[in-house]
Amino acid sequence: TVNTLTTAGGVGGGSTTAMTIAQTGGPAPRGLPQIPVQVTEDGYIEGIWPETTTITQEGQEVEVAQEELGGRTYSGAWFQYCGVESQENIQPGFESDNLFRSASAPPYTWQSDTYSAGDRIHVDDFDDYDEWGNGIGSDGVGKPANVTWRSQDTDASLNVVVIRSTQIEEAAQNNEWLQASTDQGFVAYLNVCTHFCCIPDYKALEESARYGAADGTYCVCHQSTYDPFTLEEALFVARPRPE
Repeated sequence: TVNTLTTAGGVGGGSTTAMTIAQTGGPAPRGLPQIPVQVTEDGYIEGIWPETTTITQEGQEVEVAQEELGGRTYSGAWFQYCGVESQENIQPGFESDNLFRSASAPPYTWQSDTYSAGDRIHVDDFDDYDEWGNGIGSDGVGKPANVTWRSQDTDASLNVVVIRSTQIEEAAQNNEWLQASTDQGFVAYLNVCTHFCCIPDYKALEESARYGAADGTYCVCHQSTYDPFTLEEALFVARPRPE
């Protein structure tokens, strides 16, 4: 609502309902925020950033990033936690092509064999998503890549995991939000743990099996676990962006 868009010490914070990958265990208070995606005409994978608009709040113009998508309000405030809110690439007007680019030192052999850091991620390289495996959990659950988003020529990156999975394809068939926010089985989320802001892993650590997360997302710091194939609402207080 409008009265939560400005708070003491900044703008754009307040009570926010985000779509997240489900939190399934451990101390994390909620899931990791989903990033809507689309595959471009050239086959590259792009994270959708909400449209930027300006509203008037108490006589002041406030710039916000939000749009209606799949029957929900998608907002840049979804990512305003753990200090991310202070990064320039989370500001509504930050200009970027929004394409996902390969992160440096990914935990997946296929990715490091295919891409150098900064390369754009292409749909063709996920052709074996329905059978891919790396010895952790089950094969064919979903093929991942660690990527950065809106992070070229910035001081701090937005770290993201993108996964292509038949589970997402099937779930999207009868779900308005997933039809709008996923594409060809691709789902993505900001990879910052909501507990103490660590960096979780999807199918990268054998010990994740001890916590029921061999086929999910696991944070080694305090054993928080997430299911990237189940999307759910999460209500939280987004931190304000510095003015």
